[in-house]
Amino acid sequence: MSKTTETILEINLTALGNNYRYLKSKLNDDTKFLGVVKAFAYGSDAIVVAKELEVLGIDYFAVAYVSEGVNLRNAGIKTPILVLHPQLENFETLIDRCLEPSLYSGRALNHFIKIATEKKQSNYPVHLKFNTGLNRLGFHEREVDKIFSVLNTTTSIKVASIFSHLAVSEDLKEKDFSETQINLFTSISSNLSTKINQQPKLHMCNTSGLLNFPEAQFDMVRCGIGLYGFSNITKEQKNFTPVATLKTVISQIHHINGGESVGYNRSFKSTSPIITATLPIGHADGISRSYGNGKGWVWIHGKKAPIIGNVCMDMLMIEITTIDCKEGDEVIVFGAENSIENLTDNINSISYELLTAISQRVKRVITKK
Repeated sequence: MSKTTETILEINLTALGNNYRYLKSKLNDDTKFLGVVKAFAYGSDAIVVAKELEVLGIDYFAVAYVSEGVNLRNAGIKTPILVLHPQLENFETLIDRCLEPSLYSGRALNHFIKIATEKKQSNYPVHLKFNTGLNRLGFHEREVDKIFSVLNTTTSIKVASIFSHLAVSEDLKEKDFSETQINLFTSISSNLSTKINQQPKLHMCNTSGLLNFPEAQFDMVRCGIGLYGFSNITKEQKNFTPVATLKTVISQIHHINGGESVGYNRSFKSTSPIITATLPIGHADGISRSYGNGKGWVWIHGKKAPIIGNVCMDMLMIEITTIDCKEGDEVIVFGAENSIENLTDNINSISYELLTAISQRVKRVITKK
């Protein structure tokens, strides 16, 4: 692809396909694959990613909120979509657009039954989430009998799946905790399935859960970060290719004298003559102020250029004193040349945060290479 002339997020669908196939190779023959495309497909482009995964044969999608599912339906996505955290006021829209809710509390369950009944639904698919240790969302084990009693009073819904979420699947030092979660989930799902006299799909594993606990695949796995090229497991990273590359250009070059400052609040002061470059990307585009003052860097012609001064809303400045470059040259903010994990580790963050922070005003460019 030609060198960029503006700030872009390049999305490589070949990498997406390779990541999908690698994860799928870890599945048992009868295990379903759910692709998580919430948060604009982890900051990339949810519609583009979902369409590609649909062609590749994905079984299910998951989003966080109803509006995300509606956008996919508007784009023509036909694959079943699980909404992980639907808000009660959006249940009617959810049903109208054939989305499937995660129900995680008595309040949510009862309200959804009410709406489904009013809309004359029969056996509408729902997914029951249980809290096995993450302590974020989910029914408690002690609520199984209560759930069964409610389900026994209606035919407006059916349980399509029972699921939970591993809290620390990437860390084998916490293996005992993860195995306790898996065992608890197995007990809960068996108990509820017996009571309702059916066998819904069971799912618990995220990307690192699939890689570290393949015995807990159950009927389906939910992979998010792995699809986008990250494993959270150091030894596995070689098997993944980051899908997104953030690129920009040099807008202007400055020669700074010793004693001069750069940027807001004069947070950087040069002790000797240096050369700086200004880039058209800032914290409104997703590059946090935390990366300023040497905490972050970019790459130009294979060389590392530190961010100096405070990151501005629409711009940031870098030092290029020892780099042979000119105005208009391409700059890699993150990608194969500049690992996103190295950047985020340096400010005690994670790849998810930087990926999903990239503003929608940044142009998305789709490529296969």
